[in-house]
Amino acid sequence: MRYALFGDIHANLEAFHAVLEHAQAQKCDAYACLGDIVGYGGSPVECLELVQKMKCPVVKGNHDEDSSQVGAARNTNPIARQAQEWTYERLSEEQHKWLQELRYVRQIDNFTIVHSSLDRPQHWNYITNKFDATACIAYQFTQLCFVGHSHVPQIYVKGQGVSSHNEYHVAIEPDKKYLINIGSVGQPRDGDWRASYAIYDSAEAIVNIYRLEYDIRTAQKKILDAGLPESLAHRLEQGS
Repeated sequence: MRYALFGDIHANLEAFHAVLEHAQAQKCDAYACLGDIVGYGGSPVECLELVQKMKCPVVKGNHDEDSSQVGAARNTNPIARQAQEWTYERLSEEQHKWLQELRYVRQIDNFTIVHSSLDRPQHWNYITNKFDATACIAYQFTQLCFVGHSHVPQIYVKGQGVSSHNEYHVAIEPDKKYLINIGSVGQPRDGDWRASYAIYDSAEAIVNIYRLEYDIRTAQKKILDAGLPESLAHRLEQGS
């Protein structure tokens, strides 16, 4: 099986289309969404409807949670809060309910998906170094776990200890565990504006992370036309 794993779409429909087109060209058999379908971007309804139509496994992200409940975005920064409130007003009650009922963690075949971290996933902890990764792996009961949330692709490997790797390709060895951050479809934060997602080939035991160009100008225009903070449009091209 070839699984396409994507997340942190953040209502960026143009980036999402680029990822799905690439995954289809790579002959992926199945898909999984690691959360934060909405928030920040100008196409929350369209992105959410597209994920719902795919009927693939989905886990809840913090922006999914905060954009689906009145007053939920109490601990976010003002710009994120404005985007979440704007998003909430545009989603239907059925969509609010769908987002609210998403699970925090799911196991798919021989791997696990979670938006933030397996240790207290509802607290939205970030994994930014090998110490954070070690805490997550302590709760990892499958050989592979895919995460998002930080918007930065990264591969952590547990053998004798936990090490971190910046490569976009890893061959899965049977005696090790792997924690893989797939990066962000719609708002990367590693200085590279291109959309990020991963493909896991279970037969070949290989994971590849891909970076894809997309129509960033249209995505920026939708943010500005919606009256959302200009900084949300500018940061797309900065990859920050």
